[in-house]
Order: sequence, then structure tokens, then C-alpha cells
Amino acid sequence: MLKKKSVKTMREAYFALGIATLALIINFWAWSLLSPLGAKFASELTLTPVMLSLLLAVPIIVGSLGRIGFGMLTDKFGGKTMFAVISLLTAIPVFALTFASDYQQLVVTAIFLGLGGTAFVIGIPFVSAWFPPERRGFVLGVYSMGNAGTALSGFATPQLADSFGRDTTFVIVACLLVMMAVFFIFWGKNAPRWKPTKGSSVTRLAEAAKLRLTWDLSSVYAVTFGAFVAFGVYLPVLLKVSYDLSLTDAAARAAGFVLLATIARPVGGWLSDKVGAKHVVQIALCGVIPLAAFVALQPTLEPQTTVAYLSLAFVLGCANGAVFAIVGKLAKPEVMGSVTGIVGAAGGFGGFLPPLLLGFTYQQMHSYALALILLSVAAAIVLLYIHRRFKDKNLYGTV
Repeated sequence: MLKKKSVKTMREAYFALGIATLALIINFWAWSLLSPLGAKFASELTLTPVMLSLLLAVPIIVGSLGRIGFGMLTDKFGGKTMFAVISLLTAIPVFALTFASDYQQLVVTAIFLGLGGTAFVIGIPFVSAWFPPERRGFVLGVYSMGNAGTALSGFATPQLADSFGRDTTFVIVACLLVMMAVFFIFWGKNAPRWKPTKGSSVTRLAEAAKLRLTWDLSSVYAVTFGAFVAFGVYLPVLLKVSYDLSLTDAAARAAGFVLLATIARPVGGWLSDKVGAKHVVQIALCGVIPLAAFVALQPTLEPQTTVAYLSLAFVLGCANGAVFAIVGKLAKPEVMGSVTGIVGAAGGFGGFLPPLLLGFTYQQMHSYALALILLSVAAAIVLLYIHRRFKDKNLYGTV
């Protein structure tokens, strides 16, 4: 009888992992919906590089800051409720895109589109509660593959827009979000061990903010996930401008970057379970430093640039998977949502600045080199900092 109950629980756990990952995919598709169409908007509305960068960056900063609040709400109301809520809320601005006809309207809509980016923090405590600590590195890496929604947007959005029109594409994504919300309402389930936290959400957030763990991982995630988001959003534009590619070709290559980085997350989680997450983080940062500096030189597209960007995608994905392997193992359940919210916000904020910097440097210098070199420098600084922090055996001895 006990064995049957255990098998049933594991089935429920993997079902929860599956639907959480699917919800993240669809919400991230919505979050990055404007990126593959950025060049077309720039052409149609005569946007400067800085104006386009701002349009693409607005959802990132909103999604970043929103993660703090939605992390707290997940601690209180649970993933089942919050996945339904965020999917419904994100569907509204996606549908509203069908009515946006000028730059100002697009920016306003993009602000609310940022809600889709908050979905990530809902799944970390939701999935973690279903699995024991020794398996969380891998399963959270699998959940994080929901970032593939960004790649899906890169592949599918231009194709759907060409075949059926932009407005129809927006309606399709909005309908998928509503369907996901309905699915969670009727079939979603929180883990038996999950209990809603009591007391003030602000108090829990303050407790999470006092943890060295929170800020150590925030510094890493700001660089690794920040770079992932920035490239996911801006790489189609960068490749199109730098190598004179078609929009479809540039978007497909950028989607390949995102897809590989997404696949690498569970690899990073698995390696974290096997050899230690702190080692994975440091090795990955060692890879980011030379790779970012190399692509700044704008080498030939094939094979140098392609191999360099794909290698960069892999190490960034591994690092991102390792960061949340540490969160899943070291953060207390009652503040896990809040810790995830702060770390996730740092990562999103790290992704907000680079597109603006890329647009500004190109507008001023007709080159993206300076922004890419700054990524290399930032990775080096964080590596030096986190190498010292990981020596704290009382905190990081088990990871």
C-alpha cells in the first residue's frame, strides 16, 4: 500500500513538473513576443536603435521587478493559484497588442507584457515542494527549460506573423495563456508538503533580503541570466545589423542560442547534483569571460561567430541551472519564493541594461563591441567575488 502511494506521489510530482514547465514556456513566449518582430517595428515606425532597445527592454525590467512581488505571493497562495493568475493577467496585454498602432501604444502594452516574465519565480517553490533536496538540482533545471518559450517565440512568431498576420499571432498566444490558466484551475495541485506561509509578506521579503545567499546568487544571476535574456531579446537585431542577415534568419539563429541555453539548464542542474553547484558556476563564468570578448571582435559568421555564441549559450545555461540548484537546496521553504523573487529580479534587471547599452553603443559608434566587452568584464568581477564567497563552508559546504 505504501509503495502504491509512493508511486502515485511521484506521478503527481512529475505531472506538476510538466505543467509548470509548459506554463513557463507559454508565458515566456508572451514575454518575448516583441523581440522577433523588433526589426519590422523599427522599419514601419522609423525607430532609432535606442527607441527599439527601450521597447524590447521594457518587458524585461517589469518582469524583473514583478518577480519580487509574485515570489512573495507564491509563498502565500501557492503555485496552483499563481500560475492561473499570471497566465490570465499576461493574456490581457498580449491581446491588447492587436490594437497598438504607434510607438507609444506599443511601449505601454510592453509594460504589461512584462508580467509574463514573472512566471519563472512561481515554479521554483511549486516544483521544489514535490521533490527531495537531492533531486532538486536536476528537476529545477528541467523546469527552467521553460525558458524555451523565448526560443519558441523566435522560431514561431515570425512564421505565424508571415502566414496569418501579426494580430492573429497575438490572439493565438493570448488563447494559449487562457487555456493554461484554465488547466491550472481544474487540474493543478500543490504538493502535499506545501503549506501557505503565515504572517506578513513584507516580513518574509525582509528576511530573504537579509540572507547572504540571496545577494551572492543575485550577483551571479544578474550576469548569467541577464546575458541570456539580453541575447534572447537583442540577438536578432545584433545579427541582422552586424552580418546583414534576413530577419527570419537572424531570429532563427537567436532562437537556436536560446534553445541551447535552455537545454543546458538541466545539464547544469544535473552537474550540480553530481559535482557541486559552486564548481559549475565558477567554471561557467570562466567560459563567459573569453567568449564574450571574442564575439566583441565580430569574427566571421561561419563558423567562428556561430560556434562562439552557441558555446556562450551553453555555459550561461549551465550557470543558470546551478544557481537555482543552490536556491532549491539551501533556501528555507517558507522564504524560497521570496529568495527566488529577489534572485530572479536581479537576473531580469541584468537583462534590462544590456539591450539599452547595445542600442546606445551602436547608435554612437556603429559597433556593439564595447557592450560585449563590458559583459566579459562583469563576468570576471563576479567570478572573483563569488570564488571568495563560496569558501564559506558554513553556508556553501553542502553544494
